[in-house]
Amino acid sequence: MSERIVTEQLVLEPLAQETARAIVAGEPDGLLRGDGWPHADTLDALGMVAEYGSEAWLILKDGVVIGDAGTHGPPDEHGDVEIGYGLAAPVRGRGLASEFVPALAEHVLARAEVRRVVARAVLADNLPSRRALERAGFRLEREQDGLTWYALGPAG
Repeated sequence: MSERIVTEQLVLEPLAQETARAIVAGEPDGLLRGDGWPHADTLDALGMVAEYGSEAWLILKDGVVIGDAGTHGPPDEHGDVEIGYGLAAPVRGRGLASEFVPALAEHVLARAEVRRVVARAVLADNLPSRRALERAGFRLEREQDGLTWYALGPAG
């Protein structure tokens, strides 16, 4: 299971596989959910957590779930680990991604087998997410067909 990650305003609470299953099934017992969470993309991602047990966190502000984050599996053959995250629409644009993305990346990079943290297929027009990645030190590696690829760590 993942470790809890704490920032100034947020707590990234490790998401157990059984909790992911309950959320996907519409039975998130005792979970205080903010408006707009979970959205359809979140349910797809949580379905992968429920099935495969990927490393994931619920993002809480003042004890209420406002988003989620996770890795897309173990490091690949190059030592890259892909991250993904999402916030409920009502809390977007408040700088929260700029707060948790660096903490999440630091947590993932702390593992000896990880060489780089990557964020792939970020929509090119999702400027707030792109800015959060750039503030966290991620470099733009590629832009194609309306998508962008970012990486943090040695050039790959």
